[in-house]
Amino acid sequence: MNKLVSLLLAVTTAASLASCGGPNSQTGAVLGALGGAAAGGIIGHQSGRGLEGAAIGGALGGIGGAVVGDAQDKRNEGYYRDGRYYPSERAYRDSQYYRGY
Repeated sequence: MNKLVSLLLAVTTAASLASCGGPNSQTGAVLGALGGAAAGGIIGHQSGRGLEGAAIGGALGGIGGAVVGDAQDKRNEGYYRDGRYYPSERAYRDSQYYRGY
């Protein structure tokens, strides 16, 4: 029963992290959870508690991946706001021909 609860907790945590944030945050949460579950399962298997290790590793990996992905989303948002993604649009907006329609 404990193993089932641990597994459900890991899946619920990964799903809740993947449902919020931008695209990089979601991708980071999913990939982090998968990588963390794999690493946690391997490490936990050495001590005879593979499923618990996978659950803990998945939860921690999902959180870490979401944090890194969210930082990338915020960086990309800043680039877009500053006009680094569309420099010609910013040059037009700053020119004398732009009227702000």
